[in-house]
Amino acid sequence: MKQKMSFGMLLSTILSLQLAGCSRSSIPQTPTLTPTPIILPSGLVIETEAIHRLDTKLSQMTLDGTFTGSVLIAQDRKILLSKGYGLADRLQGIPNTPQTRFHLGSMTKSFTAMGILILQSQDKLSVQDPICNFFADCPKEWQDITIHHLLTHTSGLSDQLSNQLYREIEGGTSGPVAPAEQDYYLGLTSQWSLDTPPGEHYTYNNFGYILLAHIIEEVSGQSYINYLNQAIFTPLKMRNTGYQDSSSGVAKLYDNHVSTTESQVGSPPVSEGSGQMYSSSEDLILWDQALYTDQLMPKSELGRIFEPYVPQTEYPGFGYGYGWLLGESQGQPIVASAGGGVGSPFGTLIIRFTQDRLTVIVLANQNIDQFYFEELISDELFGRK
Repeated sequence: MKQKMSFGMLLSTILSLQLAGCSRSSIPQTPTLTPTPIILPSGLVIETEAIHRLDTKLSQMTLDGTFTGSVLIAQDRKILLSKGYGLADRLQGIPNTPQTRFHLGSMTKSFTAMGILILQSQDKLSVQDPICNFFADCPKEWQDITIHHLLTHTSGLSDQLSNQLYREIEGGTSGPVAPAEQDYYLGLTSQWSLDTPPGEHYTYNNFGYILLAHIIEEVSGQSYINYLNQAIFTPLKMRNTGYQDSSSGVAKLYDNHVSTTESQVGSPPVSEGSGQMYSSSEDLILWDQALYTDQLMPKSELGRIFEPYVPQTEYPGFGYGYGWLLGESQGQPIVASAGGGVGSPFGTLIIRFTQDRLTVIVLANQNIDQFYFEELISDELFGRK
């Protein structure tokens, strides 16, 4: 029997995957590419009273200083709850709303993966292409790494060097960089080693998604964010979604409920496909709904994103597709993505109960007790006491 997990346990799983140096999990050498079918709603009904109780509790948490952000809950295209809580800017007294832009963190990976799959659906690349096809002076150690390996965190790239470069990119100054500097940040001038052969083990790797952003730029002839704007955000009318910089108007990030000093998020020197985007809860529900349709690509191609290419991560019952965690909660299949982590000044989460077409979106701009928070939502929506 598959293990059932509460929202809190699930969130713990997802956020643990954001940390560098996850334990490795062996995977099959050959990926399965059979598309996942879209399943119709099974009849779950979320009671209006449950939404009212949840809203009351979230409002009290805002008064208590334990939550500030935006929450949206929808089922089968019907919005059940869409509301902002607390302040986006404490000094200016600007409230959070469903339109407020929030830093997404690692939720960015799901958009990077979609960008790659759209290019594949247009026959401009294949996920089985070696990544050295897209990098001049490609390190010889990368010769057997494919796009698929980067998407699934199975490249085998050195954890130590990947994490070092990722930290330098995250802490780098904004503005254009010289080609030599870009080569450095992309690891092209580094002395690489592989921890494991490509395709053999799963180890969460943020740096791999930075390489994917560069591949998108090479193939599309556009900047990473301009391509995503053209391929995803504009078609879906996601007007509050983009790539974070000093002028993007994102909700200020706060370490705790009393702080009025915002935590800074820099603008990396190279495109960062791992965690630099922003969006709003209202935009993310447009994204969620598009994943049931052929708006962005044929459904037969779309299904490839949600295949468990890594059938078993280090957490029982959970696999990994292309930018999404796949598993089971409340006795049904789920697709999930999250950003932030322990000690982070923000937290983001989208959980898609695809069988019931139920979606929960949580965007927070302060360090919150996320485990308790998600347990609260689970209790109310599914009637667990």
